[in-house]
Amino acid sequence: MTVQRPVRAGENIVPAGAEARQGATMVERGTRVNHPIVAVAAAVGRAEIAAYRRPRVAILATGDELVDINLPPGPNEIRNSNSYSLAAQVYAAGGEAVILPVAPDSAHELALLLRKGFQSDLLLISGGVSMGKYDLVEQVLASFDARFLFTGVRIQPGKPVVFGEVALHGRAVPFFGLPGNPVSTMVTFQLFARPLLDALAGSKPQPLPFAQARLKEEFTTKTGLTRFLPATLGGTHQQPEVELVRWQGSGDLMAVSRANCYIVVPPDRGRFAAGEAVTVLLF
Repeated sequence: MTVQRPVRAGENIVPAGAEARQGATMVERGTRVNHPIVAVAAAVGRAEIAAYRRPRVAILATGDELVDINLPPGPNEIRNSNSYSLAAQVYAAGGEAVILPVAPDSAHELALLLRKGFQSDLLLISGGVSMGKYDLVEQVLASFDARFLFTGVRIQPGKPVVFGEVALHGRAVPFFGLPGNPVSTMVTFQLFARPLLDALAGSKPQPLPFAQARLKEEFTTKTGLTRFLPATLGGTHQQPEVELVRWQGSGDLMAVSRANCYIVVPPDRGRFAAGEAVTVLLF
């Protein structure tokens, strides 16, 4: 064997203390516990670490037209999908979902269920926040002396979202009134409720997962609102491509089930050419 160069002192050796020195902070407060954090804790002999509990998130779907998933819907009825899709999103975000019974279009019944929902750390209300005759959520919330922080956002889907808090038993409980259309509910949870859930879990603010990709096909849309259109992201890591999923609007569950992202359309753009770089929001 011939050695072609000299060996430098310390070469191929990782000295003790190279990753962190004794007494150093290994994990900052507000860091979400994931598998690398678990590995760090195990490596330094910490069998237990102090962590926030999972926030409890109450989910309340509203409307006489809703029936549970194990019942056949009658005329003018649909199955309640929002409670279960929201529960899945809450779980993925690190929360604990508490699904409440469906609230009928009755102010008294709605008030009883809202009071039960305010026992959790966050209340998500699906439906009943638009301008329909039986959309009672905002007026019943007002009976709780709710503090409304904003009502309505300039996006589609999800324009009639409501955010506020109610003071009960010496604590402020935040709530979201989310639109009843299923895709609107999913979009508004990701944009607004997910960051609040991170805060309730003691986590530092997490950026939304945006990325850039090139369009496979041209498309046109209306202007005036920021739009989140279901799409599929593919291609390669060097050339990511995205294309719209054909959909029938914010009630089209099958379309969004085939998507893995949303194309984010700014309010002043109505036409996009094939090959153009666009922003996508990943699921």
